[in-house]
Amino acid sequence: MISVVWAQFAKDKRNPLLILLYITGSILATLLFGGGVYSQTTVAIFSEEENAEKIEKKWKELLSVDDSIRFEIVDPDQARENVRVGEADVAVKLMEMDYRLVATSELPSVSYVQQHVEKVFHREAQMNAIARSGGNENVRDEMESYLAKAPFQMEAQGIDNEELPAYNMSTQLLFAFTFLVSMFLLGFKVNNVTHDMVSGIWNRMILSPVSKTGMYCGYIFYSFLITLFQVVVVLVVFKYVMNYEVGDNLWIIFLISAFFIFSMISVAMLITGFVRTPEQFYAIYPSLIPLIPLMSGAYMMPGTITNPVLLFIADLFPMAHAMEAILSVIFYDAGLQDVIKSLLMMLLIGVVGMGIGINLIERRSH
Repeated sequence: MISVVWAQFAKDKRNPLLILLYITGSILATLLFGGGVYSQTTVAIFSEEENAEKIEKKWKELLSVDDSIRFEIVDPDQARENVRVGEADVAVKLMEMDYRLVATSELPSVSYVQQHVEKVFHREAQMNAIARSGGNENVRDEMESYLAKAPFQMEAQGIDNEELPAYNMSTQLLFAFTFLVSMFLLGFKVNNVTHDMVSGIWNRMILSPVSKTGMYCGYIFYSFLITLFQVVVVLVVFKYVMNYEVGDNLWIIFLISAFFIFSMISVAMLITGFVRTPEQFYAIYPSLIPLIPLMSGAYMMPGTITNPVLLFIADLFPMAHAMEAILSVIFYDAGLQDVIKSLLMMLLIGVVGMGIGINLIERRSH
């Protein structure tokens, strides 16, 4: 087994560019698609009324109550041009007691901005109506003072009277893209089995003192080590260099990742059992792997997928169990005993997939 591992390592040592590309790809994919999930949105506001400066200053202060949206006073022509060329999704035209949205398409960000602006304008209209009906100019101060000490208070808490955990979608996408890239890496390493069979190297190794069990273990063990190395490097970079929220129990996350990698190696081995050439594997495997995170809900908030058929299909693959365990560890401080069920499910998938895959490979070779 050791000789097979060293032979595979020698190939990557001569050409380490592929491994470096996988590590870089994991980091870039997370930064591109996950880094801006909770970033602050900038919205241009402008007014074309006679007292435009006064209106802009007034509504900017009133609208700036949501930390996720930053309102910026912009020249009217520049605001419209930014929306037209696609540099901005939406801009807000302000009037004394009304507004208009400038947008070219119904993007989710447009609806979010509209809801926020409408809520602020509606609240301001209510306060003005109360002030006019009661003849009290200090109604705003009185209402804010009353709401600060309202007779009924609502407080949100987590389970066991703990503080409600703050969910971070960027952290979920970090693991989703890291595992996605790792599935490609381990799959292409497992495909070396088919490549060596077709090239004749497999038959020459059979005649050597290396047993067939040692040969399989060598390929599997090296695929496991190189993929785990990629995952560990990416997570360490995000935690200690980019200060991402990866949790304090890093060893549990590495353990979950190890179970996930073994289970996915088994899935790759199962697919290897159905193909005859490395080219067939390259045609089938990259087409199936991107579907696994989608079916597992790795790109969506937990609980988004409710269809029982999709949930059943997701449970057949290890990614759903790995994501559930990792998010529990990071956001809910779950321990090893809390994620043991997910680890056992991944181990079961791995054992079944590995057994069937190796059996199919042996039958095909005979």
